[in-house]
Amino acid sequence: MLNFDVNNSHLAPNRYYDRHFQCEAVKISPGEYFATTQNTLIVTVLGSCVSVCLRDPVLGIAGMNHFLLPQDNYPQMGCVNESARYGVYAMEILINHLLKLGANKNRLEAKVFGGGNVLEGITTVNVGERNAEFVQDYLRMEHIPIVASDLLDIYPRKVYFFPDTGRVLVRKIKVMHNSTILDRESEYKLKLRSQAKSGDVELFDD
Repeated sequence: MLNFDVNNSHLAPNRYYDRHFQCEAVKISPGEYFATTQNTLIVTVLGSCVSVCLRDPVLGIAGMNHFLLPQDNYPQMGCVNESARYGVYAMEILINHLLKLGANKNRLEAKVFGGGNVLEGITTVNVGERNAEFVQDYLRMEHIPIVASDLLDIYPRKVYFFPDTGRVLVRKIKVMHNSTILDRESEYKLKLRSQAKSGDVELFDD
C-alpha cells in the first residue's frame, strides 16, 4: 500500500479558471494526477500517454492520472517489470487518494483515454498500444469496470473530465501546429528511463 501525501510531487499544481466552461479547473501533465470531491474540471492533453478517469458515482469523488510506460517491453500479466511498475504506481497513487477522500473502491468506475500512435520514429513498437494494453489489464485485475474509452488511433487528444457528473469530453487534435505534445511526452519518457537506470527512485513503500 502506498503512503498518501497530498503534497507529493505527482499531484497536479496547475490550477486556473476555465472561461469556456466557467469553472475552476486543473491541468495535469505527464506523470501527474489530481483527485477531488469538488466540481473541479480536470484537463489533460494526451499523445501516446494514457489517462484514467476514476469516479465513485455515489459520492461524486473522482480523479484523473496521466502516465506512460517508460519502456516498450510491457510483459504478460503476472510478470510486472520495471516499466510496468510506473503504470502500477500511477494507478495506485490515484486510487489511494480517492479512498482517502472517502470513495468506495468497489464502486469505482473508469473511463480511459489515449494511447495514440503519435511518437515519431517508432517503427517496431507501438508505444500507445502498450500503454493502452497495460491500463486495460490493470483495471481488469482490480475489478474496476471500464464504462467508456477512447484508445489508440493516431491522434493526440484533449480530455475534459467533469467530476460531479462523470462526463468526459474528448477532442482529437488532427492538426498540430507545433511539437509541444510530442516533446513533453518524450522528455517525460526519457526522465523515467533515466530514473530507472539510476536506481535512486523508490516507487513503493513496504
